[in-house]
Amino acid sequence: MSEILCQWLNQELRVSRTVSPKSFAKAFSNGYLIGEVLFKFELQSDFAEFSESRGSTAKLNNFSRLQPTLHLLGVQFDQNVAQSIITEKPGAATKLLYQLYIALQKKKKTGLTGLEIQTMQPQTNLRLQALKSEAFRERLKNLIPRQTDFNLMRVTCRFQEKCKQMKEDLARMHFEKFEKIQKLEEEQRHFNIEKQRLNRRRQNEIMAKIQAAIIQIPKPESNRTLKAIEAQKLIKKKKEAEDVANEIKKFEALIKKDLQAKESVSKTSLETTDQTTAELLNTYSDDDYIKKIQKRLEEDAFAREQREKRRRRLLMDQLIAHEAQEEAYREEQLIHRLMRQSQQERRIAVQLMHVRHEKEVLWQNRIFREKQFEERRLKDFQDALDREAALAKQAKIDFAEQTLREKEIHEKISVERAQERYEKHYGICSEILDQILDLCTKVADYRLLTNNLIPHKMMHDWKELFFSGNPIYEQTSLTHGQTESTDERAELKKRNLLDNNDYEEYKNMVGEWALPEDMVNSSPPSNNNILGHVLLRLIEKSVPSEDNSADTELPSFAVKGCILGKTLSGKTTVLKSLQNEFPIRVLSIDTLVHEAIQAFTNGEKDSKTSPTREYVKGDSIGETSKYQDTTMVPVSSVPGEATTPKEGVKMNESEQSRPSDSILSLSVRAQLGAKSELMLRRGKSIPDVLLVNILVNAIKEIPVDQSWVLDGFPITLNQAKLLEEALTGYKRKSLQLLKKKAQMPTLALGPTTSQEVSVLPSAFDFVILLDISDNSSLARINDITAKEISHEISHENVGRSGTSQDKSENRNLRDHIQHRIVGFLDNWPLLEEWFTEPKNILTKINAEIDEGLLCQKVKEFFATEAVNKKIKVEKKLEEKETEKKAAASLAESHTMTPPLSTEAEKDKELHLAKTSGKGKTQSGKAQGGKISVKKSPVGSPDVSPMPTAPQPVKPGSEEWVYVNEPIPEELPSFLVPYWELIEKSYINHIKTVLRHLRESQHNVLSYLYETRTSFQEFLRRPDHKQDFVSQWQADFNSVPEDLWEDEETKAELHQRVNDLRDRLWDICEARKEEAEQERLDIINESWLQDSIGITMNHFFSLMQAEVNRFQDTKRLLQDYYRAMESKIPLEDSKKFTRVPLVQLDGKEISENQLRIPLVPRISNSPENITIKPKSATLLKGRSDPPLEVLEANFEVDEKILLDTWQQASLAISHMVAAEVHQRLTEEEKEPPQLDSKEKSPQSGANKKAKKEKEPPKKKKTEKKGKGKSSPVAEVSPVTITPEEMAEMEKRNELKLRIKEEHLAALQTEEQATQFRLELIKSKAMSVLEDLVTKVIDVYRFMDKWLGKRYLNEMASIQKLTEVARYHIETATKIQNEIYLSQEDFYINGDIKVFPDPPAPTRPPPIEKEENGTLTIEQLDNLRDQFLDMAPKGIIGNKAFTDILLDLVTLNLGTNNFPSSWMHLTQPDLQEITSILTVNTEFVDWRKFLMVAAMPWPIPLEEELLETLQKFKALDEAQTGTITFEQYKQAGLWFSGDEDIKIPENPLEPLPFNRQEHLIEFFFRLFADCEKDPPQLDYTQMLLYFACHPDTLEGVYRALSVAVGTHIFRQIETPMLTAEKTSTCSVSPIEEFTEVEESSTKDERELKEEKDERDQKEEEIPENANTEKISMETLLKVFGGGNEVLDANRFASYLKSENIYAENLIKTFQDLGAKNLEPIEVNILLKHPYIQDLIANYVDYKFPDIKMILQRSEHAQGSDGERSPSRLTDEKK
Repeated sequence: MSEILCQWLNQELRVSRTVSPKSFAKAFSNGYLIGEVLFKFELQSDFAEFSESRGSTAKLNNFSRLQPTLHLLGVQFDQNVAQSIITEKPGAATKLLYQLYIALQKKKKTGLTGLEIQTMQPQTNLRLQALKSEAFRERLKNLIPRQTDFNLMRVTCRFQEKCKQMKEDLARMHFEKFEKIQKLEEEQRHFNIEKQRLNRRRQNEIMAKIQAAIIQIPKPESNRTLKAIEAQKLIKKKKEAEDVANEIKKFEALIKKDLQAKESVSKTSLETTDQTTAELLNTYSDDDYIKKIQKRLEEDAFAREQREKRRRRLLMDQLIAHEAQEEAYREEQLIHRLMRQSQQERRIAVQLMHVRHEKEVLWQNRIFREKQFEERRLKDFQDALDREAALAKQAKIDFAEQTLREKEIHEKISVERAQERYEKHYGICSEILDQILDLCTKVADYRLLTNNLIPHKMMHDWKELFFSGNPIYEQTSLTHGQTESTDERAELKKRNLLDNNDYEEYKNMVGEWALPEDMVNSSPPSNNNILGHVLLRLIEKSVPSEDNSADTELPSFAVKGCILGKTLSGKTTVLKSLQNEFPIRVLSIDTLVHEAIQAFTNGEKDSKTSPTREYVKGDSIGETSKYQDTTMVPVSSVPGEATTPKEGVKMNESEQSRPSDSILSLSVRAQLGAKSELMLRRGKSIPDVLLVNILVNAIKEIPVDQSWVLDGFPITLNQAKLLEEALTGYKRKSLQLLKKKAQMPTLALGPTTSQEVSVLPSAFDFVILLDISDNSSLARINDITAKEISHEISHENVGRSGTSQDKSENRNLRDHIQHRIVGFLDNWPLLEEWFTEPKNILTKINAEIDEGLLCQKVKEFFATEAVNKKIKVEKKLEEKETEKKAAASLAESHTMTPPLSTEAEKDKELHLAKTSGKGKTQSGKAQGGKISVKKSPVGSPDVSPMPTAPQPVKPGSEEWVYVNEPIPEELPSFLVPYWELIEKSYINHIKTVLRHLRESQHNVLSYLYETRTSFQEFLRRPDHKQDFVSQWQADFNSVPEDLWEDEETKAELHQRVNDLRDRLWDICEARKEEAEQERLDIINESWLQDSIGITMNHFFSLMQAEVNRFQDTKRLLQDYYRAMESKIPLEDSKKFTRVPLVQLDGKEISENQLRIPLVPRISNSPENITIKPKSATLLKGRSDPPLEVLEANFEVDEKILLDTWQQASLAISHMVAAEVHQRLTEEEKEPPQLDSKEKSPQSGANKKAKKEKEPPKKKKTEKKGKGKSSPVAEVSPVTITPEEMAEMEKRNELKLRIKEEHLAALQTEEQATQFRLELIKSKAMSVLEDLVTKVIDVYRFMDKWLGKRYLNEMASIQKLTEVARYHIETATKIQNEIYLSQEDFYINGDIKVFPDPPAPTRPPPIEKEENGTLTIEQLDNLRDQFLDMAPKGIIGNKAFTDILLDLVTLNLGTNNFPSSWMHLTQPDLQEITSILTVNTEFVDWRKFLMVAAMPWPIPLEEELLETLQKFKALDEAQTGTITFEQYKQAGLWFSGDEDIKIPENPLEPLPFNRQEHLIEFFFRLFADCEKDPPQLDYTQMLLYFACHPDTLEGVYRALSVAVGTHIFRQIETPMLTAEKTSTCSVSPIEEFTEVEESSTKDERELKEEKDERDQKEEEIPENANTEKISMETLLKVFGGGNEVLDANRFASYLKSENIYAENLIKTFQDLGAKNLEPIEVNILLKHPYIQDLIANYVDYKFPDIKMILQRSEHAQGSDGERSPSRLTDEKK
């Protein structure tokens, strides 16, 4: 809330002092700002009496004046609230301001002034309010302390705080001193304790060393006699006795002295008692006195006894000590006597002790030397350990850095690979998004074309194109050349895809070609198995099958596999553990290459004793003859890449240069090793072919039943393919299978379709991938390197030669680990696809687990694979056994039957082998059928000559045994290409027709859309109705206003409206007729008939394709079965059946020119056409003659379609009947001669000449047969043997089976063709009906749009008529434009046909007088008068006072001053003059006008400097002056953009923008008008605005403006305060309390500013005030000392001299500027003269004229008698 109030006060009200939330309570504590707020709202008229001082008198005055106004506004305000605000209680001022803000907003909404609110109050309330105000003033005076009390209290508080602070400082100092002393004592005590401890330790060490190193040898005693010893003892005793006696004497003397002293005391006490007894007899009795004496005596006796006891105790203690000493002496003498020895013994003991001492010294020296040696060894060992530790540490650091570099390289490679993957993925996603966008746009386009009803077929085709990745739109390129060919290829690929999909739907009868409802019950035709069998047999005859050696080879139980993975994934470790568990052979390519090179080095010879087994199933890549060729494969350093051909040539030359005999005599492995060594010596990697040959050679040497596993091979896809080719020969087999698959028929499938291409067996049974991450691989190589480093450091000198090879290998591996990982990652996706695509043999195992667990997993997997392989091999063996048994049983049956011919036997065996390869059910049935058929004629040859007839089996079924009689060798070579031609032509024909149908559908949709849109555009064609409406509106508005109410005029206007309506109706009728004619023209176009005819021809082409296929198939079957019967093929003289097409144009063409028959569109007998119910439903609702014609034409087209279908169906039936008739005719004509029957197979099999002669015979027989049936020739009876009879029966049965099979094939083919024709007919009917329905719907929509538009236009005309009649009846003009276009009618409010009446002009803004403020006009008038009097701006003070007095007294309606200035007296004007006086003689009238123009925002120093910089930026010539345009462009520190509220009343003038006019007035005030254009000295102007209430601050502000930067203030001397006091005390109006308050206010403000300045001075930087100032600039700042020599306005110019110039020059010279060059400001400010000048210069003090005006008004209000007379004088 405080921020909101501050924003309101600072920005909206613009109070004189900036208020912030922190200084809120302090700012409003004196009540001045509250009065200013009320004054802004014209509520506080006595605001001039308010004081800004913070004294108690000023506060009492301000709040007393505020109380009535606040109560008038309804704001809660009493003495408690006032006291809270004065004492700056938190929240009190905020609460009052918030209430005041609410009340003022309410007052602002009501728009009432303060006087109006006051007059609205009752009179009694006003009196009561006056009494309350007086009471409030008294109570507030009691609550507010006096200023002196407040000052005294503040001084007392300050001194108390200072005393308290001094006490705290002293206490802190004492405490710190005491702590320091304690700390020193504690340190000294610790130092002494440590010193004593060190001394004791040192002393103990010394004593220990002395005791350990010194041997105490007792000295021999002096040789004395016993008498001398006893005499000495007696002397000693005597001496001790004397000492004791002396002590006793001393003690007794002391006791005597004590006794004497006591006796003397007692005597004196008795004397004194005798003297005082007489005095004490009256107070004490005798008994008491005696008792005291007795008590005293008893105490003395007790003390003597105690002293005696102490003396005796001391004597006893001394006696006891003497006796103990004597006892000790006696004991010593006794010991000395007991240990007495001779002198010789003592000497020997001393010598022995000396020797012992020497030995101990030697022993100590030796121990010391050993200790030194031990310390030296320990030191050397420690140094070695430190050295090894430092080396290990450095090695670890190097290893860590190397590891970090490798990780960075790996991360970089990973980032690159990820970026590549991202780019690839981004490209794929971008392409997919483009295709999705194309699909969406395509769908959107066709939704627009089809009204959101896209055909299912189109959507299906677009989805197919999208899923296949083909572009949906046609690809066009701007450039020519290769891009055009690529676009054509893309379009061709897209077309082929759609054609194939359409053909598959047509062939399988799904999708668009699904069976319709009327054909759902009829089952689709089955596959023609007979035709498929015939085609398969012909294909097998034309392409002989190769023998498969793999079928004869026995399967092996050996398990073959490989283990792959990244480097250090654990492959070798796993294989070692696997080899320990299972009997397998591990093959490592590195080891094999090394062994091959070693074999070449050793000269290994070829062993011819044991031939190698044939393991390789494919091309013999492992043979030595082919190794020569494989060496030509170029090789690069990276596996799988190729080198240049030149390298291969060089390699060949080098190999040829060697002696061929020596190389050929070597073994295969040695030869491969030679080639490998040659490649390695050249610095190249071994080619993949050579590696595979080495590996295959090693595999050959492994026994057949032994399992083997490859270690880390193959690495690339090329290696995998080469290895697969070498071990299985998959390329050759796959090519054979693809070739065979390409030759298989597609239109007719054989009975053995299940025997398709089987999946080729893989060279491996399993492939294991040990999967680890890249980081794990790097971590493992780092662990290996770390172990090597630790091993090298710990065993630096041990076993170097043994591990050098391993180290080199590990270093090589470490150097290439990144490349190996990258190579594996690049090659693995292709390898993974290779091992998973045909047969998933790949298994992934996580290799980041424990080594033992990984080995266990691999072992379990290998055991499982071994079991599975065993099961598979046993199953294959069982199948082969069953095949062998079946072949054996067939062989037995063949031996029982007579041989027919070698070719027939081969065919039957081949057929048996095929049927046996089917599934279990099929094989069983086929074999059973064959065995029963073959055994039936041979079962009982003796029982009956005729064999028993088998059960009738339908030809083509699974039980049917096909006839496989021999056919001529050249027949397959003719029939197979013929069938391929049939298939190709049939498929291409179908695809072409379906493509045309697909394209025609798109054309239909486009045409219908264009028709709809073009007709709608035709309906929206422009009409000219608006011209008539505009003309009518203009005529209507031109009628004079005086005729509006005339009835005849209204009738005339109504008649005009009727005429307009009729004319518009005529236009609508004409447009309707034109639209109907346009629709009829569209309907009568021949597009629909042409489209229907083209579509019918497409379907007729489909029927023709089916008929052609049937005819070609019939001819192929005829030739095949006639050749099987050894008959000559017939020459078909009949032409192919042609299905007629629809004639699209009406031209007549002769039959000779026609290759295909045509059918006319118009039927010859239209009366026979009957309307079908299905077509009758096309037209519903009202009758439409054009559409009825379309319906009739559609019925004719349906009739043509049905006739054509019936014609094609009948043609197929006739062909089948003709073939059957021909069969019967040949059987009837065939002679029953045995010789001819016997010779026919021989002639058909061996003699071609006879075959060539037979056709003319057959022709003759046919010609004879046509005329008449030939009689049966009589044959002479011939004796026939039973064998011949059986042979004849067998041949007859064979002919019967051929006939049945032939006819069954024809019937099946006929049924399929008839079904296809019916399906085509149904599809054609539905397509044509759908097309006609769509077209009719479009024509109906056109009719609907036409009628709807006509009705809307008529309705809009009716609305126009109603509007016109309304305006006629209301007699009003239509000002807005009436718009009528087509079916839209509205009144346009944006366009007016005649202008509005002009709006009233707003008067210009006028400035009003407010609170005694001079208006801009008054200021300009004063400026003009002063400018005439004193152009230079300086005028004499007396002249200035006279001018003001004349303007005030002799106003005479000139309005030069506001009304408040009229109360000024001559003393007031003299006081104003004294304030503005420069140097006691002259006044600066520009400064007076600047002050009189208040209020305006007083600038801060920063704002002045910022404005100065703006002026300097615009002053490019640096002349110091600017023009008015530049002045307006730069602006001042305040702008004229005030929030001006525009009044709603247009006649009310706009508010006056005073600040904007003030900015312009300041330019006129300070500019030099003598120049053209006027020039403004902006520095001089800103020096005027640098004035400040504080004189010192004003001078520093002026210096800052003159220099251009901020000038920091120097430390002031106490002289400033005294000077200030003197200047403030000199005032002619000291008797007024307001002046006192203002002085106290100035003192407090100066003190506050001084405190702020002191704070600023503490923050002055070191390099402050380093700017230089010149003498000219300084004289400009201190220009107030100019002495005007001539102030007459008629003088040519004013001569002025600065009184400070001489002193300033001297000051510059004192500071070292002899030539008056500029000096630094900080140096200048330190000069005493400058300091004194700044302190005493008062020209930059802001004069307070408002105070004089307020005092004058106050005096005028208090003097009741003087005011009326003054007013009358003014009126006069």
